[in-house]
Amino acid sequence: MKRLVILLAITAALPAHADRLPLPADTPASYRAECGSCHLAYPPALLAAGDWRRIMAGLDDHFGSDAAVDDQKRQEITAFLERRAGNAEKLGSAGEPPRISQTARFVRKHREVPAGLWRDPRVRSPANCEACHRGAADGNYSEHDIALRELKR
Repeated sequence: MKRLVILLAITAALPAHADRLPLPADTPASYRAECGSCHLAYPPALLAAGDWRRIMAGLDDHFGSDAAVDDQKRQEITAFLERRAGNAEKLGSAGEPPRISQTARFVRKHREVPAGLWRDPRVRSPANCEACHRGAADGNYSEHDIALRELKR
């Protein structure tokens, strides 16, 4: 029993695995280049496969921008996103059009963020992960390594 208590204490002190979402090793260069040229190349686990399919089908009007890619890249990126997508039941609905920031997981993880912070010019939108999560580009979304204190100034 004593070993179990020690193991639980050690486990509780470690960062949550769910806060580590690096891009998979098999991430195509096309995904990093095309999607990462305008915004963070989001970890595919942040949306369910169906949501990624809808996003990829509508790249000609991607949140107000034309993000269309040639058919070969579209197929490669779509296949990757579907293969590495998150669990739809755990994520919850992403809305229409699908937005990572509308999933139940995102809402739950960000419930304590003051509404005004999203409007801060350094943040601009919940889609700008890197504004608060210093390690987002490396897949680190830990609540223990955020820049909120700096942003409140």
